[in-house]
Amino acid sequence: MALFDLLGRSWAMGVIWNLNRGPCTFRELQTRCNMVSLTTLNSRLKELTEAYLIERCLEGYQLTSSGEELFSLLSPLGKWSGKWAEKF
Repeated sequence: MALFDLLGRSWAMGVIWNLNRGPCTFRELQTRCNMVSLTTLNSRLKELTEAYLIERCLEGYQLTSSGEELFSLLSPLGKWSGKWAEKF
């Protein structure tokens, strides 16, 4: 339940989804996340880092191996949700 609580927070899955495209700086990640507020992005980065899903790197932030594994599990759900959304 702790993981679902974390992933249910504003922009948590968006950060993971966008970091799957590769490492990026804070500003680039903010742009990728449609200009999420600085406060929200800072909070999610802190929480996801503490959960060992993302980490700091020379390029800014990147997924850890656990974060990459989590993305691989979420990716089929993303594909399914796209099909589901087309019905509406």
